[in-house]
Amino acid sequence: MPGRACSDPEELKSFNVDWLKSVRGCSELLLKPKTAAEVSQILRYCHERNLAVSPQGGNTGLVGGSVPVFDEIILSTALMNQIISFDPVSGILVCQAGCILGKLNEYLEERGFIMPLDLGAKGSCHIGGNVATNAGGLRLLRYGSLRGTVLGLEVVLADGTVLDCLASLRKDNTGYDLKQLFIGSEGTLGVITAVSILCPQKPKAVNLAFLGCQDFSRVQETFTTCRAMLGEILSAFEFMDEKCMELVEKHLGLSNPLRGSPFYVLIETSGSNSSHDEEKLNSFLEQAMTSGLVTDGTVAVDDKKIKTLWSLRERITEALTRDGCVYKYDISLPVGKLYDLVTDMRARLGQSAKNVVGYGHLGDGNLHLNITAESYSHSLLDAIEPYVYEWTARYNGSISAEHGLGFKKKQFIQYSKPNEAVFLMQRFKAMLDPKGILNPYKTLPSSP
Repeated sequence: MPGRACSDPEELKSFNVDWLKSVRGCSELLLKPKTAAEVSQILRYCHERNLAVSPQGGNTGLVGGSVPVFDEIILSTALMNQIISFDPVSGILVCQAGCILGKLNEYLEERGFIMPLDLGAKGSCHIGGNVATNAGGLRLLRYGSLRGTVLGLEVVLADGTVLDCLASLRKDNTGYDLKQLFIGSEGTLGVITAVSILCPQKPKAVNLAFLGCQDFSRVQETFTTCRAMLGEILSAFEFMDEKCMELVEKHLGLSNPLRGSPFYVLIETSGSNSSHDEEKLNSFLEQAMTSGLVTDGTVAVDDKKIKTLWSLRERITEALTRDGCVYKYDISLPVGKLYDLVTDMRARLGQSAKNVVGYGHLGDGNLHLNITAESYSHSLLDAIEPYVYEWTARYNGSISAEHGLGFKKKQFIQYSKPNEAVFLMQRFKAMLDPKGILNPYKTLPSSP
């Protein structure tokens, strides 16, 4: 691969460190294949010689899953960025794994469609990485998870075998659904090289409401009322606490159009008839205001204001990284318990933490708990972990809702999965990657 193999230490620096700059490897070789055949050649060579490989997409992960732990060879999908086909009748897109999510969405919008997922990192994350981590994001409430929208995958196994399950069918009930093994496997079972995905039509009418609530119980009631009154046009329901808003204002210079609310919710509707949707939204807002669920609010219908309001939610992660060292937790919990964890952590940590904030996808029961400090503190980490995982397990939650386990969380999997399940996962890993060369030290704890 002339010109597509790099051993320059300076160029390798950005590939060796994760987005949060919290995990750093020391790989001495970066490879950039363009085709599944080239990936196959690389893995066959590495398999024969027991060389470990770290697959990497846009490197936007938050759990250290996309960078080497030691000196693994980095296999980047950055040049695997071709759209293979798009069927405007079925809405099925087939593309290589290195296509950037935002670019795919732009391509589809020109044709009257959109991607079924949307993330804050859409400008740099790759669709292959999204699938490998089973990324959730902002549209899951409306369009479901990638386990439902991904129709087929092309995957290269550890020994170089190309598994072509790149189906473009909505229904295929022949044998085991092998693609599900690789969705969410974080590159430990195979390298995803192409994706077939079902894309919805672009909504003709989009409205956004940004509302203030006085407490979390009202946030929950607002969601219940919203779901009942908006029904099929509800496409997103996000919440954030006032600390989040303070941070995006302080560090990013963004302007909060509402003041004085302990909680904020962002509600998006997407439909085909603007007058119908606006009528439903206005009816809901009137009910929410008169019943005292919401104390203040603003509505956006034009693209510019919609993007401005969405940025208040999407850029929270960026604001947090500027607040100091960040301890990030991506938790699934019963909605009624979602914010209790934030309250408990604030009380537990006291002055040892700079900020403890909570935000996330309320409609999916997904909390992003973030704790900041001036600098890394081992004693602070000990106060957080494993307490945060024990708390989550007590209420039958998941310690990773959408970020995956990667390098940082793999040893805590038992808080969400029974030993029997972990053992079965280890057997799958041993069968598909018997030499353990694919993304080692990630996702699963070491076999006993």
